[in-house]
Amino acid sequence: MENLPELEYIAWLKGQLTYKDWVTVGPGDDAAVVDWPKDKPCLITTDMLLEGSCFILEKAGPKRIGQKAMNVNLSDIAAMAGFPRAAVVSLALPRKGGKQLAQDLFLGLKQAADLFDTPIVGGDTNSWNGPLAISITLIGTPGPKGPILRSTAKPGDALLVTGQLGGSIRKKHLDFIPRIKEAQLLSQLVNIHSMIDLSDGLALDLHRICNESRCGATLFSDQIPISQDACLMNDDKTPLEHALSDGEDFELLFSLPFLEAQFLLKEQPLNGIKLTQIGEITPEGFFLQNKEGKVPLQPLGYTHKFN
Repeated sequence: MENLPELEYIAWLKGQLTYKDWVTVGPGDDAAVVDWPKDKPCLITTDMLLEGSCFILEKAGPKRIGQKAMNVNLSDIAAMAGFPRAAVVSLALPRKGGKQLAQDLFLGLKQAADLFDTPIVGGDTNSWNGPLAISITLIGTPGPKGPILRSTAKPGDALLVTGQLGGSIRKKHLDFIPRIKEAQLLSQLVNIHSMIDLSDGLALDLHRICNESRCGATLFSDQIPISQDACLMNDDKTPLEHALSDGEDFELLFSLPFLEAQFLLKEQPLNGIKLTQIGEITPEGFFLQNKEGKVPLQPLGYTHKFN
């Protein structure tokens, strides 16, 4: 009877799932079967969250952690202006208290997925003597204009961002809504050249666009939208430094032709979310422009360290 807890959990999980028309076979078989739209490419993304690095279980609680784990993957689909279609979830559970933890995690995962009509079609569950680990793979389809990449920014493009930046550790890193709908609307209204979701910090993620597009960029320090949370951080960084380097804002940073950017800035088409121009794409260099002039900008942000 050693397998009873896992079998009970699988039976419980299947009872919680909401099936979609395009899911032919869901959890319970060796693989899921998902119908795919004709002539549509497949977007695939994956993210792993680790206890002690990406979250503190005792502080956040399992439901919020489940929501975050799903949302960071949904945010990657948003960055390409795509539509999420199915998710698979793998858990490494601590043996002690793992059953209740697994159920609470799943409720958070499902709540986040249901918001964007994304079925959970399978995965894997293991237990061990270590901390909680969650890995999700999400598959989706691009919008009508195809996937928006990091590698197609052009000199002369305006750089726009959704929302406000910095201080995410105070709350936003756990409680955010991926900009799926916003990305889809923006891609319909204008010709976005490049886009990325701000998961590791504005300066670092912009640097990734520049590296992929083989171009440069200049940010305007007085136009970067700084969040109230960034202003309330009690450390040796200024609010601007937090806005430049704090990870897990999960806003959209994108480049587009200057005239189309002016249209968006005037119309502000996103309900409750302000668009701000924070810079421009240049042929080369990576700078921050302030009242004194331009200064070199390092790719500040969060990176995983290993030898």
